[in-house]
Amino acid sequence: MRQEITLVGLNHKSASVDIRERFALSDKEGLECEIVDDQIHEALVLSTCNRVEIITSGAPGHDASLQILDVWARACNCTPQDLSPHVYIHRGLDAINHIFCVASSLDSMVVGEPQILGQLKDAYRCAVECGTSKVILNRLLHRSFFVAKRIRTETAIASSAVSISYAAVELAKSIFGELNGKNAMLIGAGEMAELAAQNLLNGGIDHILVANRTFSRACELAERFKGTAVRFAEMFETLEKADIIISSTGATSAILSAKDIKHVLRKRRNRPMFFIDIAVPRDIDPDVNSLDNVYLYDIDDLKEVVEENMAQRRDEAQRAQGIIFEETALFVDWLNALALSPTIRDMLCRGEDIAHRELAKTLKRLGPDISDETRDALETLVSSINRKLHHEPIIFLKRRAQEEGASERFIDLARRMFNLDDDTIPENAHSNRKGLQNDCTCPDCGE
Repeated sequence: MRQEITLVGLNHKSASVDIRERFALSDKEGLECEIVDDQIHEALVLSTCNRVEIITSGAPGHDASLQILDVWARACNCTPQDLSPHVYIHRGLDAINHIFCVASSLDSMVVGEPQILGQLKDAYRCAVECGTSKVILNRLLHRSFFVAKRIRTETAIASSAVSISYAAVELAKSIFGELNGKNAMLIGAGEMAELAAQNLLNGGIDHILVANRTFSRACELAERFKGTAVRFAEMFETLEKADIIISSTGATSAILSAKDIKHVLRKRRNRPMFFIDIAVPRDIDPDVNSLDNVYLYDIDDLKEVVEENMAQRRDEAQRAQGIIFEETALFVDWLNALALSPTIRDMLCRGEDIAHRELAKTLKRLGPDISDETRDALETLVSSINRKLHHEPIIFLKRRAQEEGASERFIDLARRMFNLDDDTIPENAHSNRKGLQNDCTCPDCGE
């Protein structure tokens, strides 16, 4: 019979960061095995900094969420009562739709970011290794990967910069074209500088210089990105080697003036320089922007770019939702057909069994002189009649299986109609209280 998909989770929308940290499961290996039992047949655990979600497939009518909450809470040394106020629960079609949205990053803090897809693939790999992802979750996860790829191919949801550091690098590309052959200097070695360095490397930059007041920190960051550390006092002597400068120090006033940059430009023979000032207060005097062959953007400029791109992503997200709606319907069709398969097989086997038992009686009456050719023809005939008799009922069931919420009812009806479960029917099943032999009200009986 049909399996029911259940998803229990919390994310950045339903829980604060301290709650997400408290109930994180990233270091709880093999938790899937504790969830699976006689009623819950498959399980997968996804745990990231912004979400924890547990997906299961199991027997319909069984509330899998209770078992999930219990195992999850115990893993975090808490009770289900501590956890339950912060979670959301999706079942069936809603669960399928949600996991497609997660894979496509429509449910992420930053819509369109690609990281979540890799994290979901890692979670799936763990479930496969634990043996807790089988027919249903295998299909669901592979389909979610396909949906994510389709959305990235058919929409522009991930084509625009929606982080300050990424926007900065995209602006640099718009000025220089390709970043191959270019050098960058990071002034400051904080988190924003790290993100910018990573995006620069992804963009194809040749070499990164890192200048910081604490030289050891500059060395640490330079080593991570295979760059060169620069002592803060030697920054101006090295600046002429940089085509792109990203500054994010904690200085209380500007550390680069128009006069300083004018001197550097002469050494560079006026080759263009691109400055990105993401510090607050600003590190670079705004007058620098008046110099020829100099491009200066501050954090407000970048925020405008990011907000414009976020609006574009929101528009693309609407298109993506249409794809997810379509793919969810296709998956539900597959799920319903999967639930229907055993009943179709049982119907055909029951018919085949009856046909061949009756054929055996006929062959016995025909006697031993019947030829093998005739015997084979009769066997083919009864098998063909069996398939043709069941063709219309099977088509009817397949059509009903596509109706949300209808498949279980019609599968149950078919199994009872053909007595596929060999239920014993009492002799007085069709007798009413007055002792009548038939209580049927159909026109053929005249009742």
